[in-house]
Amino acid sequence: MKTRIITLVVFCSFLGSFMGAPTAATELKERMIVLTDMGADPDDEQSLVRLLLYANQIDIEGIVATTSCWQTDEIRPDFIETILTAYEKVQPNLLKHEAGYPTADELRAVSKEGIAKYGMEGVGDDMDTEGSDLIIEVLENGDERPLWISVWGGANVLAQALRKIDKTRTQDEASELVSKLRVYAISDQDDSAIWIRKEFPELFYIVSPGDDYGASTWIGIKNKYQGVDNSAISNPWLGEHIQQGHGALGAVYPDVAWGMEGDSPAFLGLLPNGLNFPEKPNWGGWGGRYELYRPSFIGVKDRGSIVVPEAETRPIWTNAMDTYKPYLPNEYGRAVERSRRSFTNAQVTLWRWRDEFQNDFAARMDWAVNDYEDANHPPVPQLRHSEEITVKSGEEFTLDAYGSSDPDGDSISYLWFHYPEAGTHKVLIEQNGAENVDRVRYTAPEVKEKVTAHFILKVTDKGVPALTRYKRVVVTIEP
Repeated sequence: MKTRIITLVVFCSFLGSFMGAPTAATELKERMIVLTDMGADPDDEQSLVRLLLYANQIDIEGIVATTSCWQTDEIRPDFIETILTAYEKVQPNLLKHEAGYPTADELRAVSKEGIAKYGMEGVGDDMDTEGSDLIIEVLENGDERPLWISVWGGANVLAQALRKIDKTRTQDEASELVSKLRVYAISDQDDSAIWIRKEFPELFYIVSPGDDYGASTWIGIKNKYQGVDNSAISNPWLGEHIQQGHGALGAVYPDVAWGMEGDSPAFLGLLPNGLNFPEKPNWGGWGGRYELYRPSFIGVKDRGSIVVPEAETRPIWTNAMDTYKPYLPNEYGRAVERSRRSFTNAQVTLWRWRDEFQNDFAARMDWAVNDYEDANHPPVPQLRHSEEITVKSGEEFTLDAYGSSDPDGDSISYLWFHYPEAGTHKVLIEQNGAENVDRVRYTAPEVKEKVTAHFILKVTDKGVPALTRYKRVVVTIEP
């Protein structure tokens, strides 16, 4: 293994709200290769159905069939083809709503096979596959954007690509290629994942390590919590809004078996919704919030002959904690009120946005069958000031979203709130007055050193289903 010193390439995406009309999106898209143990659990099929509805907002550079600890000696590219065939039937209708949806044939051209071996058994001499070669090809194609590897199963295809890069490129060439990679893995599902993190310590890697799924961030997409409305992950909701009456793509969305869409968080944070900043996992977004540290080793389960991870050898982007009090509809007076109940755990960082990304999913599934005028499209938040402002201790300041709009002419609602965990000022800053208006006032706290505070604007329309887009204002508070 060569010693490498890398300065990570900092990539700043412009993340704004798409204007809602069926014209080409202007923001710079994230690019991604999916590694999926398709066939091991229906949730991979579910996640691919959802991903294809956003295929115009993420450049899907590859879909690779892999193994995992749940499917150790076979790969199922035929499952991918079934879903692409369904997508092919609805893609023309999706184009009525937003431009840029690739054809099914374009996606077939980048759908590849990994190796039908488990973990590190599939990494070594003569273990190259279509999938591992594709990763290298995409890294070397001249595109300077980061390449996200969205790992839904085992990671040995990525491990093989990294091994080949290390052995066949110069140190400088290898360092440059590795610096472009960003990995978001849904826990560890083979023993190649820890090998990657150990052998390539500079690699940007998001994961809830080990196989204690109950402690992972991503499980917040499907868990039911007391004191909140969980209907948007219920089987009746999926039947009504996704599976039935929504064309060929909805029809191939399978019933939940072990859990709903455990893999979708690996790409939800890449969508350009105004909240997500993929290069900053500690800022939080639809894929959850993560902090960079070396987690404690909690041990793993022995699944027969399968041996999964050991202790981490370096910091990774992993589970973070949010404390969250949901806003609830209020029948009279102010339209929203804060719940009396708060939640604190890693899953909160993801499920706090769940109703919003589920509604977004449902709306796009409507796009698969409805004309533009018969479907809902997201609102367009508008700030009357910069997304970064500086104030002094004790100073009152105003955040202003007057002029936000909706492409369908729907009424819109506003909600502003401070997100303490995303900045360096961790104490909640309450607004001076109502939080559900276009303009809000805050008073900067007294500080002894420079800190940052993140304020989130949610603009939600009253269409069906209701859709939300965001703006994030980062306020620097100086003594």
